[in-house]
Amino acid sequence: MAPDVFLLLKDRENVCRDIIYHRDGTLRINVVCLTDEEFHADPDEIQFYGEDRGEALAFETVEYNGEEPALIIEAIRWYANYIRNPEMEILAEDPRQKGILGV
Repeated sequence: MAPDVFLLLKDRENVCRDIIYHRDGTLRINVVCLTDEEFHADPDEIQFYGEDRGEALAFETVEYNGEEPALIIEAIRWYANYIRNPEMEILAEDPRQKGILGV
């Protein structure tokens, strides 16, 4: 079985915004730097959080249809490797709410 392939769309106007795409499916995930911009979780989407060298990140699905939930974590892991932070911890709760990461 071939590994899943993810692609990245970079925002030219905002270096802190990326979109992770699953090449062979409909999964899309917005990546947002929590220290640089305001983020309000969409209750209809799935959110995860992480930290990249002191920068808190939010990962939020876009129009998620419920297919292959494990693919979300796989996509975030792929992104962590892409940003050269393969040990990035993936959190289920917003670190700003609990003071985790000092945000």
